[in-house]
Amino acid sequence: MIRYSLCCDKAHQFEGWFSESADFDRQKASGYLTCPACGSAEVSKVLMAPAVSTARQKEETQALAVSEVQKQAFVKLKEAIREIRASSDDVGEKFPEEARKIHYGEAEARGIIGQASPVEVQSLLEEGIEIAPLPVLPDDVN
Repeated sequence: MIRYSLCCDKAHQFEGWFSESADFDRQKASGYLTCPACGSAEVSKVLMAPAVSTARQKEETQALAVSEVQKQAFVKLKEAIREIRASSDDVGEKFPEEARKIHYGEAEARGIIGQASPVEVQSLLEEGIEIAPLPVLPDDVN
């Protein structure tokens, strides 16, 4: 896992954890990465001091280890996401268009997944179309 210090355009600072560096870019591009304080999708990385491993830091890291209950919950979450993907029609970049067709009864009701820009996501939500981001999870429980 990679930890980034992040900041929104309103100067709210927070941390984000990603399974790899490309996850930050994917989540930002999809509009799923937002500021927890104000909801702004204008989020950027800020300069961080490098992490230097020390004996004390190793003790703190062990204290932050994921419990068995959390690991099992994570496994269940990953399985649920796999099931959603397997039982949904991937419409790719046509997601906003297809979601509207389904919502307005112009296409058969079914589960779909795909991509939408932050502007498209906001527009769909304003129209009352129920959508939810599908998280990108790491392959291994850390």
